[in-house]
Amino acid sequence: MREFKNILYATDFSESSDYAFQYAFSLARKYDASLLLVHVINEPVDLRGFYVPHISFEKLEEEIQQGAQKMMEKFCRTRLGDFKNYESFILPGIPYDEIIKKADEQQADLIVMGTHGRTGLDHVLFGSTAEKVVRKSNVPVMTIRINEE
Repeated sequence: MREFKNILYATDFSESSDYAFQYAFSLARKYDASLLLVHVINEPVDLRGFYVPHISFEKLEEEIQQGAQKMMEKFCRTRLGDFKNYESFILPGIPYDEIIKKADEQQADLIVMGTHGRTGLDHVLFGSTAEKVVRKSNVPVMTIRINEE
């Protein structure tokens, strides 16, 4: 079995992602691997053609970026403890696409991510970032689903 040197963990800061983090963190510790924490800010619908009171579109994007950065910093501070072999990334774009690009760019050996386990109409309407990453990634992907029973 291959050893893991770089593990990319993708998070949307949901409960499902938090659950998957336990696996990514455990593997990073076990293999003394670098942990790459990635959060993708889903590109918002272009609001430039609409009147948005009190805030410009650029200001909105900036505030979303700053908010995501603060969430990532808090996440790292509260979950990583004395673990120092990590790097975090806040990326704008289409989540599955950016996760795959970052994994390739950072030469990740594994992608770990949670799945929300949507079924039926929810799955059809919203799709699945995890499913797209699994289908399109050249890097092995471990998906973790919370057992909600």
